[in-house]
Amino acid sequence: MFLSMDTVTNNNQIPLPNATGVLVMGICSLVFCGLIGLILGIISVTMANKDKVLYKQNPDSYTAASLSNINAGRICSIIGICLSSLAFLVTIAYFIFLGTFFTTVFSNLH
Repeated sequence: MFLSMDTVTNNNQIPLPNATGVLVMGICSLVFCGLIGLILGIISVTMANKDKVLYKQNPDSYTAASLSNINAGRICSIIGICLSSLAFLVTIAYFIFLGTFFTTVFSNLH
């Protein structure tokens, strides 16, 4: 694997492999609150956990900035998962309410 000079620091540290991707997907999971946000959040948390294991195995090989990106992306993803789950539950409750309402209205017409 070839690394450009931008990715190698003075101590031969490299960024964690998915640091930028985790951060981007974590932010997108907040923006696209719903099914897409839930999927992005779950993928992002999974990738963040794998990278945290990589960092714990050899912390001297990876930059601290990439670990910060992993942590920020993971937090955004967890918040995105919570908001997406809440939106999903509210949507289900809304359709249950509508079903109950229309069933009551149309059953009283006959």
